[in-house]
Amino acid sequence: MVDTNGVRLHCAVDGAGPLVLFLHGFPECWYSWRHQLAALAPRFRVVAPDLRGYNLSEKPPGVDSYALPTLVEDVAGLVRTFPRRRGGSSS
Repeated sequence: MVDTNGVRLHCAVDGAGPLVLFLHGFPECWYSWRHQLAALAPRFRVVAPDLRGYNLSEKPPGVDSYALPTLVEDVAGLVRTFPRRRGGSSS
């Protein structure tokens, strides 16, 4: 679980290296990306969240909780949460 933008998001996380973030659409969840996660984890830090309102993530009430700027900030918060590495670098 990751706390971001006032909500807790469930994330499937694997691997190490440059960050790859998988975002699902409606009506899916992180599980849609399970094969891609496994394939990319040997070279990348892969993260597939259940977005706000889906599956194991929090489901805040009200339409305003799902406005596009709010959803964008959720994703930006995820990017800030996971350390990023550039390819071939150890930092």
